[in-house]
Amino acid sequence: MAQVAIAILDSFSSKPFSGNPAGVCLLENSISQELMQQIAMEMNLSETAFVERTTDPTVFSLRWFTPAVEVDLCGHATLASAYWMFHEGWVKPEETIHFQTRSGVLLVTKNEEGVCMNFPLIPTTVDTHPDHAKTLFGAVLVQAARLRGNWIFELEDESAVRKLMPDFGVISATSEEGFIVTAAGSDEFDMVSRYFGPNLGIPEDPVTGFAHCALVDYWSQKTGKTKFKAYQASARGGELHLEKMGNRVLIQGKVVQVLTGFLSI
Repeated sequence: MAQVAIAILDSFSSKPFSGNPAGVCLLENSISQELMQQIAMEMNLSETAFVERTTDPTVFSLRWFTPAVEVDLCGHATLASAYWMFHEGWVKPEETIHFQTRSGVLLVTKNEEGVCMNFPLIPTTVDTHPDHAKTLFGAVLVQAARLRGNWIFELEDESAVRKLMPDFGVISATSEEGFIVTAAGSDEFDMVSRYFGPNLGIPEDPVTGFAHCALVDYWSQKTGKTKFKAYQASARGGELHLEKMGNRVLIQGKVVQVLTGFLSI
């Protein structure tokens, strides 16, 4: 019976049991896509990441799986993967990690403030959802925008985002992947958000990196700003520091290790 090492880490948080938990497998030997999906289903986290070496010591293959499907882009599991690679000595602290992914090459570095990822900006287009034109589950809509597979809905204020009671059946029926709900932040945060992705097997994601690649575009178009401090207002909650740089987004956050072990395959 073979064993696969796995770690669970909480991303976008400086304390355990908050932020977004991700499973990370640093693979010494290749495994099949079917087995990756089975492991992700067993872990039952929003994403489990699988990292493999290449012939270049700073270039790695990275794939992400929800309990249901493989996804094109995942921020928190990338953050967790990079943190764990630095911790385990797969890369040196001063090196830049190059991840080969379905979304192209992603660059990740380590600094005193945490881990910083260079991700693609996701374009958004202001539009009206055919089924949710003026309200969303009782909340008044300020504006909506579409992006590939998902919709952004801006609500009146932060309180409306935090109090929203989603109907996952309705979201599933009226989206390809899910809904991003957002509002301007108060106090220390420029924006707040939540993400519901029932068609990805994630009813509500605790903290969502890819959603912020779209939110940066949305709020930058609306405000003209390029730097944001963001809070995802899930039950666990998480903080992200974001910067728009052309068609890229820098996403910085902290990571906490909570569990390590082995899967018997």
